[in-house]
Amino acid sequence: MAIDAQQKHKLKKLIKELGSHRGRHTELVTVYIPAGYDINKINQQLSQEQGTAVNIKSATNRKNVIDALERMLQHLKLYKRTPEHGLAAFSGNVSKKEGQQDLQVWSIEPPTPLKTKIYRCDKTFILEPLLEQLQIKEVYGMIIMDRRDAIIALLKGKTIIPLMKTHSEVPGKFRAGGQSAQRFARLREGAAKDHYNKVGEYVKEQFLMMENLKGIIVGGPGPTKYTFVDGNYITNEVKKKIIAIKDLSYTGEFGLQELLEKSADILAETEVATEKKIMQNFFDILAKEPDKTAYGENDVLEKIRMGAVDTLLLSEELSDELIDKFEAEAEKMSSEIKIISTETREGAQLKDIGKVAAILRYAV
Repeated sequence: MAIDAQQKHKLKKLIKELGSHRGRHTELVTVYIPAGYDINKINQQLSQEQGTAVNIKSATNRKNVIDALERMLQHLKLYKRTPEHGLAAFSGNVSKKEGQQDLQVWSIEPPTPLKTKIYRCDKTFILEPLLEQLQIKEVYGMIIMDRRDAIIALLKGKTIIPLMKTHSEVPGKFRAGGQSAQRFARLREGAAKDHYNKVGEYVKEQFLMMENLKGIIVGGPGPTKYTFVDGNYITNEVKKKIIAIKDLSYTGEFGLQELLEKSADILAETEVATEKKIMQNFFDILAKEPDKTAYGENDVLEKIRMGAVDTLLLSEELSDELIDKFEAEAEKMSSEIKIISTETREGAQLKDIGKVAAILRYAV
């Protein structure tokens, strides 16, 4: 399950805040409740830990731990049952001044199900399970090829990562003097088969044992890609992972971008496809009905406060403070909010026009 840009922003912000706090002793409490685990058992465990904490020698540390556990228990009572994806909760004295108490508590239902159960008192909050949620797990393989060239890449989230390139020894279409047409054709065919076999080996090396590979998409100009897939150049195990074959105009890096765009039907549920669709819709409206769009911080903020904004588009390049400011204003007016990465062509265009844009409910 992929997490969207808004969930990612919220999670990054919380991790940054929690990571900024340090306890003087082991007084910061971290609790992770896995999806499906009984929250009442956690409450019982924390009550027992409160009883054990009276044995802590340092009076200050003892008070801070007991108070943090009490604050955690009171907070967890707000939940009648464990949320669908589990719960991560944190409490403790985060005062920067010795001898003063500033008891805080945070909790979040993670975007994807938690599998880890943790209770820990430490000088820092335990953040690894949340950091793991930010890592993109599902990937797609990409193969672009013709008779002369091939490039193998990964689509990870919104980023295309080229893995390797190869070039064939297939001669050009014009034969050297003295060669018969039949011999030249055999040479070309043999070199093409060597090329396909070499690409097949590379594909096997890269994708056969790859974890979290959702599928492989193959593309290229002409019939070469079909010859490659239908021939005996790749193992059946790899062939089973191929989910689409697309006709392209380009090879190489341009071909990878073209394959991404032409695979929108296959990637419809992925974050990159959703993001590209939203941004393409904005640019279409900007071209046809510019009065139903706005861009730039001041223009968009004015339109939000008028109640005219239907969908707010925020580049992830904005500071956390600005994103929070725009989100707060947009939520007052029930505007939809989308945070857009800069890893797609459309996301880079949003950055270029001021990092903030909007699709309006009506022409202004």
